[in-house]
Amino acid sequence: MSTSWYDRHILPYLLDLGCGLPMVGRQRQLVVPLAQGRVLEVGVGTGLNMRYYDQTRVTKITALDPALELHPLARQRIAQAGLEVDLLGLSAEQMALPDASFDTVLITYTLCTIPDPLRALREMRRVLAPGGRLLYCEHGRAPDASVRRWQDRLQPLWGKLAGGCHLGRDIPALLQTAGFQLPDLHMRYLPGPRPFTFHYWGEAVTA
Repeated sequence: MSTSWYDRHILPYLLDLGCGLPMVGRQRQLVVPLAQGRVLEVGVGTGLNMRYYDQTRVTKITALDPALELHPLARQRIAQAGLEVDLLGLSAEQMALPDASFDTVLITYTLCTIPDPLRALREMRRVLAPGGRLLYCEHGRAPDASVRRWQDRLQPLWGKLAGGCHLGRDIPALLQTAGFQLPDLHMRYLPGPRPFTFHYWGEAVTA
């Protein structure tokens, strides 16, 4: 699929800037260091999570993202972190990966842009080994009706500017519909405009 000049040359750096804000980095630190064993990071983007992995807990990382224009920045951060990472240009909705092959699946700021998030989550469930965990940190649907109305108003323009990002996806509902249980669900607003800053994070296990 062809992409525009904006998507190839401008969007990766805008996403890197927004997703690299200090408050977002603090959210990443809540989940990334918990990854252990064989790790699949879905939606690696520009590799912003690499600095937060606990290398004593991780044996190998497979990182995938269909947006190949993001990968040069990811490769730089992988090299800086000194991690063993297989970087794959694959779609989350159809992973060419074996069943039950990962101890941890990690998603951070990923479900907002996947065209079919439910299908992607079912694929993540498929590749998780028995006893494995899905670690997540995502922004999404706000609890306040007035904020949700603004999310709906802003979505048409925001989606075009932000690479298809959806402001109002119900993250817990998606996870549960895909067959996950949520024993460790946290949520709150981060500082900033409320339509953009309601966050969910924690761990999910297969139901």
